[in-house]
Amino acid sequence: MVRPGRADVTAGPTLAVVARAAGVSVPTASKVVNGRQDVAPETRRRVTEALDRLGYIRRPRFDTGRVPRLVDLVVRSLEETGSGAVLHGAEGAAHDAGLEIVVSAAANRGRPDGPERDWLDKLVLRGSSGVLFHLAELSEPQYAWLERHRVPFVMVDPVLEPPAGVVSVGAANWQGGVTATEHLLSLGHERIAVVTGRRPTMSGDARVAGYRSALASAGVRHRAEYVRRAGPDAAAARRRTHELLDLPEPPTAVFACSDRTALGVYEALAERGLRVPDDMSVVGFDDLPESRWPTPPLTTVRQPLSEMAATALRLLLRMMDGHHPESTRTELSTRLVERASTARPGPGR
Repeated sequence: MVRPGRADVTAGPTLAVVARAAGVSVPTASKVVNGRQDVAPETRRRVTEALDRLGYIRRPRFDTGRVPRLVDLVVRSLEETGSGAVLHGAEGAAHDAGLEIVVSAAANRGRPDGPERDWLDKLVLRGSSGVLFHLAELSEPQYAWLERHRVPFVMVDPVLEPPAGVVSVGAANWQGGVTATEHLLSLGHERIAVVTGRRPTMSGDARVAGYRSALASAGVRHRAEYVRRAGPDAAAARRRTHELLDLPEPPTAVFACSDRTALGVYEALAERGLRVPDDMSVVGFDDLPESRWPTPPLTTVRQPLSEMAATALRLLLRMMDGHHPESTRTELSTRLVERASTARPGPGR
């Protein structure tokens, strides 16, 4: 169940201050405040003494039942289709573990120097035991801030390579790029373009690397003019596709590194009076619901977002119990979903 948390603190020092004074993590101090039994006696004593010494004021509790453990899920945007798949996977795994999830959008809210000032206090007040970040782009101060407060966290599909020791879960993006390109090569295409994100990212770079590797393995020459960077929306991909079509020797196929990018490719082709796949084949990446909407439906590489989130939550659960994973990077397999947007190159192409 997804619900907002309730506060157990009304005034006085924050729980983060108490945790530092007691030499424990914030989640451990929260367990003591909430009357949890899974705390060592000596640890409970130190936290209790710090609570009394610092004048930490606890709100009387009106329920006597067991309070489920909470985890925070922080997504880049609640409006993105992929966020729904991530929430679905995390919620299912949380339910199996007896956890509840609090969902919020982007902890930094545009601040360059770290999460907003009261974000940790909110996390502590609702008794959260850990955090999942989806498509997060945290700065060094933000990572240090989380580490300083000893909050367990796992990154789901991080935008940039996380620092050493940070646990993350993602898709096999390089292999996905290979698979998409090999599919087009198997149909007889050799003039294959790739449209990726506006700036380098961990997933986008791996997909382009897979594309280049597949071309090299097939003995097909890599053309620098066939690699185009677009923004996060379909409009930018549409502009880059027009540039590709204006080349002296335009491509016969495009590998778009996201489904949204692929939709921009569709738009540009329609504006030129060209048809998919008769005039150009298109492959996307993600397998979001919108990949089924265009005509013809989009062939794409499925990224298992729900499974990635569920895996991340199970890793977080182990970290919350004091077990650090042996490997900090987990990658789940991708697979090609063939629909109707790819075909052999047309006559004369």
